[in-house]
Amino acid sequence: MKLKVIVHEAEEGGYWAEVPAIPGCATQGDTFEELLENLYEAIEGCLSVNIDSEIY
Repeated sequence: MKLKVIVHEAEEGGYWAEVPAIPGCATQGDTFEELLENLYEAIEGCLSVNIDSEIY
């Protein structure tokens, strides 16, 4: 699955990213590498919440 991710530089340092295809799915990291790790977790969490809410 491919998703478009928009990465921003945070004013206070570090980065933050949003996933336009998944409303409310965003995360941050102090380094780009940390941002990527957090992004995978955020996407997985957002998708699992959406799936769980569809079942019930």
